[in-house]
Amino acid sequence: MDMKLCEIHHVVMGADLNHHGTLFAGQGAKWFVEAGFIAAANLTQPESVVCVNIHGMKFLQPAPAGTVIRYVSRVVLAGKTRLVSFVRATISKNEQLLVEGFLTFVHVGRDGRPLPHGIVIEATTQEEKELQERARGL
Repeated sequence: MDMKLCEIHHVVMGADLNHHGTLFAGQGAKWFVEAGFIAAANLTQPESVVCVNIHGMKFLQPAPAGTVIRYVSRVVLAGKTRLVSFVRATISKNEQLLVEGFLTFVHVGRDGRPLPHGIVIEATTQEEKELQERARGL
């Protein structure tokens, strides 16, 4: 299976702000996980995917109210029960990087226990191969 790109946008609004008037990191993290989840859930059933790790999330700049953030995600690695998504968030108007990183999800059965998913991810481009190697090192 190829690495299918998923894209969502969010507008930073008043309820999303911290005491400095910029995007609250907790809200940014929620959107980050949501983007990674969508990529993983598109390969299986949404109710079968749970997030178990956010790897090294670091915001590189503030995002004030009114900023439109573009989240692009894709699953870059599949193990027996895990799916690793890569998410890149940029400020839409100038494509400046806001945050990027990996999330690990586990495919589970109705009982909440890990369940093999049978998904194979094939990296075809150099960028995809590099992301896959980075994901293997997590």
